[in-house]
Amino acid sequence: MAKQLIQSEEEFKRIAKQEGVFVFFKHSTTCPISQAAFHEFDAFANQHEDVPAYYLQVQEARPLSNFIAETYGVKHESPQIFIIQNGEVKWHTSHSQITEAAIEQHLS
Repeated sequence: MAKQLIQSEEEFKRIAKQEGVFVFFKHSTTCPISQAAFHEFDAFANQHEDVPAYYLQVQEARPLSNFIAETYGVKHESPQIFIIQNGEVKWHTSHSQITEAAIEQHLS
């Protein structure tokens, strides 16, 4: 499975219930740092098609972005990435800390 764009709380809740482990990325379409981080996320998703990977575009899905911040108690940033395992945030980071290698490292 390649990465998939989601836009609603309902989609996110379904994914969080269905997937044991997944990667989730908050992307700002107007930020150059987010573009670089998205490239890293994309590279990870393409190399690890067995790991479910989802993302949102903050400008188009602000309510979902806020819902995730509130649900997991993690202050909103963008770009921001999460590894969610069994309904809990196993790891998260933001900005230039988002690399393909960092995602791989925190998944294992």
